[in-house]
Amino acid sequence: MSSKLKATYGVLGALVVAGVAAWIYQLANGLGVTGMSNGVSWGLYIACFMFFVGLSAGGLIVASSASVFHIAEYKKVALPAIICSTVCICCAGMFVLIDMGGIQRVWRILVGPNPTSPLVWDVCVISCYLIINIVYLVFMCSKKPGAADKVSIVSRFALPIAILVHSVTAWIFGLQVSKEWYTAIMAPIFVASAMDSGLALLLLALMGLNKSGVFKVENKLISSLAGLLAVCIAVDAFFIGCECLTMAYPGAKGAEALSVMAGGITAPFFWIEIIGGLLIPFLLMVFAKNRANMKLVGLACVLVVAGVFCKRIWLLFTSFYEFNIAGAPGVISGSSAARGASGVDVFAMLGTYAPTWVEIAVVVGVVSLGALAFIVMSRMLLAGRKQA
Repeated sequence: MSSKLKATYGVLGALVVAGVAAWIYQLANGLGVTGMSNGVSWGLYIACFMFFVGLSAGGLIVASSASVFHIAEYKKVALPAIICSTVCICCAGMFVLIDMGGIQRVWRILVGPNPTSPLVWDVCVISCYLIINIVYLVFMCSKKPGAADKVSIVSRFALPIAILVHSVTAWIFGLQVSKEWYTAIMAPIFVASAMDSGLALLLLALMGLNKSGVFKVENKLISSLAGLLAVCIAVDAFFIGCECLTMAYPGAKGAEALSVMAGGITAPFFWIEIIGGLLIPFLLMVFAKNRANMKLVGLACVLVVAGVFCKRIWLLFTSFYEFNIAGAPGVISGSSAARGASGVDVFAMLGTYAPTWVEIAVVVGVVSLGALAFIVMSRMLLAGRKQA
């Protein structure tokens, strides 16, 4: 083991330990330490949940499509794609459990599920998705006769499950009538962003594995995947444009939300995603000459991943810009002053949100754990496959 790898393990391990400590502090003191309240009930954890589900779904879609549609070149990177997908869906699941606060009560989901709740659908689909990923990994790494045929069979289930897992996540938001998420195009937007962000993450992983010597990938294949990334970016941009046009049309219900997105508190994230996460990467990857330049491909991928994360931020928080209590100037913020208030004084307090050090430390810890798991799994599974 090289000294650089040892240092990487050490840094990531330290961040994981810090994240666990912050999570224990959260368990002891309640979710109020995250800055969330009854005014803004979802924060950075749920934004990261959406983000990692998309990253995971994109990786599995690429891997399963290679087998379903018999794309021989893409089959070469199916295993790294599955590893990425498995790690990301585990991270997504952890964010949900952390956001629940009382994780010791998670068993109640099993004994008293509400089938009318999209949250229950999401639990079922994510569980099936994780099982599919694990089975996929087992068959892809198997050296037994007939393993390739089993991979082909599993891929036919994996592709619709990958699309469904992000669609169900979108329906958690899109079926809430009282929020600005209430739109039929929410699921296509989520799937499109999963495709470009998942593919961008896969390309970054492939370039990292290639540079470290763990898994060799030809630049020609990376250029081909970069061309597919350009198509995915265009589709994602088209869906965003359709949604914005509908919101901006005179008399439309979403005009106020669009004004917040484009010029309000979430505007920086919106424009970073539109310009940095869609426009610039598309202009870079639409030309074959640029796709042959690995540095430009890497830059475009980083911008896409960052842009989709910004999309999750503006998508989530734009719908918290106004309160569900009609006529009230504010809501309880969860502060000590608010808890001591009563009567009309309660409604004079504004509910606001900003990620605290606890939430940021937990997020960094989960991401570090995911990175650590990806490195270990890649070195174990890809090295063994290379020797085979």
